[in-house]
Amino acid sequence: QVRLSESGGGLVQPGGSLRLSCAASGIVFSAYTVGWYRRAPGKERELAASMTSSGTTNYADSVKGRFTLSRDNAKKTVYLQMDSLKPEDTAIYYCNARTAWNIYWGQGTQITVSS
Repeated sequence: QVRLSESGGGLVQPGGSLRLSCAASGIVFSAYTVGWYRRAPGKERELAASMTSSGTTNYADSVKGRFTLSRDNAKKTVYLQMDSLKPEDTAIYYCNARTAWNIYWGQGTQITVSS
């Protein structure tokens, strides 16, 4: 059974930092493109950041220079370090793992950026 378990969400003040973690089980993690999507209130889900199995990263323009994605294949975990957080980063963040044949989602974790 495939499972993506997210942790690290919460409430943070503008300018603060958070780190999200997503631990995978049931997949050959190293073969997957992994990353995070987010859905802000009243908006469609969008890509925040992703990393291919070879290590190529892709960031949304809105998070470039502030968010850093990394992966540890030995731990089957992907991390999203979020710095200089803004109120507009408030969203539910979803872990994602995909190949050309499969796609899996975590349950989502809430990030709220507010003073």
